[in-house]
Amino acid sequence: MQQRKTCVAMLLAGGQGSRLGILTRHVAKPAVPYGGKYRIIDFPLSNCANSGIDTVGVLTQYKPLELNSYIGSGAPWDLDISNGGVFVLPPYSKGDEGEWYKGTANAIYQNLAFIKQFNPDYVLILSGDHIYKCDYAEMISHHVKTGAALTVAVREVPWEDASRFGLMNTDDEGNITEFEEKPKNPRSNKASMGVYVFTWEKLRHYLEQDECDPESRNDFGQNIIPTMLKAGEKLSAWTFQGYWKDVGTIESLWDANMDLLSSPPPIDLHERKWRIYARNVGEPPHYASPESQIKDSLVTEGCEVFGQVTHSVLSANVHIAREAQVIDSVIMPHAVIKRGAVIRRAIVAEHAVIGEGAVIGEAQGDIAVVGSNTVVPDGYRLKAGQQLGE
Repeated sequence: MQQRKTCVAMLLAGGQGSRLGILTRHVAKPAVPYGGKYRIIDFPLSNCANSGIDTVGVLTQYKPLELNSYIGSGAPWDLDISNGGVFVLPPYSKGDEGEWYKGTANAIYQNLAFIKQFNPDYVLILSGDHIYKCDYAEMISHHVKTGAALTVAVREVPWEDASRFGLMNTDDEGNITEFEEKPKNPRSNKASMGVYVFTWEKLRHYLEQDECDPESRNDFGQNIIPTMLKAGEKLSAWTFQGYWKDVGTIESLWDANMDLLSSPPPIDLHERKWRIYARNVGEPPHYASPESQIKDSLVTEGCEVFGQVTHSVLSANVHIAREAQVIDSVIMPHAVIKRGAVIRRAIVAEHAVIGEGAVIGEAQGDIAVVGSNTVVPDGYRLKAGQQLGE
């Protein structure tokens, strides 16, 4: 029996991330690089560490190898303690066969035994594809104060965008009265962030009930929340005020990286009070040759720049050759941009090699993407919105 915990966090990190196209062809979405030296999963893990939550179950499923290796013992996030820590939880096996997670609720259901060993008062459920800083302790405190069975983190979005989200309609006291999934005519602009605090006994009861329903899609938004509302449970909305970005699409991932180039950026990744931790190997300082030109860009350790970089994010160990141009783009770790290549409004994934004189992306239009380990031939042209990779 593990030491009893007040709160256990469960991080849903098993999604395929199909909207990220070839960027998630070989890795799970939470393992996708971001911001030069981070990966998406660093944010919920760092939020847990900074919030005093020291027991985190990470539910993996799709292409988990790199994500599992990256998390390791949890040491970078101070989650390598003996009584708790970070646990990688693949789909549960029954006999000789494993059972694929059928939905967000079923993923937690399959790991009820993991939660039970800590006998927590509360369970925090997180998504693995958001960039944000959040004090979960404040949300849990709100949950305790209101006496709710479930608290949902919400963020007020522009009314013109509200129909793209799952929305919480609330009364004057912040109690949730109705949940609407992407309504055509929204009556609320409080969008669910996919962050939940459950009272443990309530979570277990409704997950077990949901699992017995053959018609259920085993989803928190579509099934668990509506069922709890119908049963008359007290559901509370907790409003989050800070920067939050769902990076589940090519465009939003590119946008989130470009946000870091604003002055000041909307999210401070170097704030000492709320650090974002990552598993980084020490790299030498970046090198910019005398003939290079770097403007309005983020250049990470280990980079070598001989060409021109404008309004772009370069991850660790990127090489930009002479006469190459990188403009409005995101270059992920260990990518090589050879002589005379031009990269515009593009994302170039890890270990990709862009051949001499190749042209990737265009000044206007959708983001072009080159997948990991892809070798682009000399002189190749990839138009706006196109993707190239295995």
